[in-house]
Amino acid sequence: MSLKINYLDKLNNSVKNIGIFVSKETKIADFKGILSQNTAQKVIGYIIRNKKSEKNKIYCLNEDHDKKILIIFVSQIKSLNDSENLGANFYDYINKDQIKDISIVESNPSNFKNKVKLESFIHGAQLKSYEFNLYITKKKFKIIQFNVIKSKNQIDIKLRNRLNAILDGVNFTKDLVSEPGNILHPDEYARRIVKLKKFGLKVTVYDQKKLKKMGCNALLGVGQGSIRGSYLVVVEWKGLKNNSRPLAFVGKGVCFDTGGYSLKPAKFMEDMTYDMAGSAAVIGLMKTLALRKSKINAVGVVGLVENMVSGNAQRPGDIVKSYSGKTIEILNTDAEGRLVLADALTFTEEKFKPKFMIDLATLTGAIIVSLGSEYAGLFSNNDKLSKQLIESGKKIEEKLWRMPLHKNFDKLINSKNADMQNINYVGGAGSTTAAQFLQRFVLKKTPWAHLDIAGMAFSKYGGALNSGGATGYGVRLLNNLIEDNYE
Repeated sequence: MSLKINYLDKLNNSVKNIGIFVSKETKIADFKGILSQNTAQKVIGYIIRNKKSEKNKIYCLNEDHDKKILIIFVSQIKSLNDSENLGANFYDYINKDQIKDISIVESNPSNFKNKVKLESFIHGAQLKSYEFNLYITKKKFKIIQFNVIKSKNQIDIKLRNRLNAILDGVNFTKDLVSEPGNILHPDEYARRIVKLKKFGLKVTVYDQKKLKKMGCNALLGVGQGSIRGSYLVVVEWKGLKNNSRPLAFVGKGVCFDTGGYSLKPAKFMEDMTYDMAGSAAVIGLMKTLALRKSKINAVGVVGLVENMVSGNAQRPGDIVKSYSGKTIEILNTDAEGRLVLADALTFTEEKFKPKFMIDLATLTGAIIVSLGSEYAGLFSNNDKLSKQLIESGKKIEEKLWRMPLHKNFDKLINSKNADMQNINYVGGAGSTTAAQFLQRFVLKKTPWAHLDIAGMAFSKYGGALNSGGATGYGVRLLNNLIEDNYE
């Protein structure tokens, strides 16, 4: 991250660049001790010209050749997310303008009808400032410094700590997704998760030997072509003293996906390093819950495999017996994520008897055809859980669109040779039949939701709160779901 935050009690007279919040109600007296009389009058003139504006704006005023005043005009702040977006826009502005050091001042914010939450503003800037440049040897790395003028007793420490926990979780997720496949293979991924024990998380690793004994043949079949191991890793957080049933989060962790013998096209195969983004969101969430000492019990379960081509790889036409006991005919080895999740879901439900299960996976290209990169697909057997997820998505701006599940789709994945087949060869409804497949492995009517995040986990162009690359989608969404409904 290229942003450094310093909290200062007062404005240093030698400072060159100042960022100042203003609203329609701001008066010239609010700038006393901050701006010169001449500059303050210019700022008031800008406010007068923009009184009818319904947009939050950032405007640059050059006080002299080497000093800039950035006017952060606050028109509408309806939520913390609005403050975060404004902070992200502010970071973009100063980054493009190559401003390396800026002091941010709240100019009498009590005047604001819709007050900016400064901690959330900073949080948005921090999220936007993420960079992954670990393997660039000649780094053009620059640190942008925010000097926040706010006395320590005015800082909302509780909110600041909460937002830092979320930031750490999101950035950890982004780091995992951004790593190349030769570095973050299943063996290394499992080792990194084990290191999270230092935050108070309990981590249990089921390796190939244990998985074979357990009967997780659907998951093992995906990874059998790789020289790397295959794993089921369980991460537990106990934020309550009682043994109440946990909230469960399950993630697809295909560290690299060639498609197996149903080989993917060479073009864009390099992007398949992010086919483990669902698992990364689960792990980032668990880290966040531990860092902020969340008052819930939660479990994260991730299946870690590598889908490779070799003399030992799974073949189209193979039949495997899953952890549930149900048999699956493998018609397409590139429909592998659902095989990993099938065993993980049944295992999680049986072992932990959770209040609900939510799985996240970059599961189908079809969901991108349906929803692009604006919404993740939501499939669920429970209306209450779906509503909670959709509301959290709106609040956090990690949006979800509910897609259908229906027993009539089952006929598309019924097999003549096994209990089911892993793809629909008839064509159409690719995302729905994948979700319908997963639903067969929720055996005890546990409230369950499947989030197909194939269009959301990685962005070529960046979004409101993230730069291009890994987005960290899912961490903030699920953290908010927990905060609003289960804590």
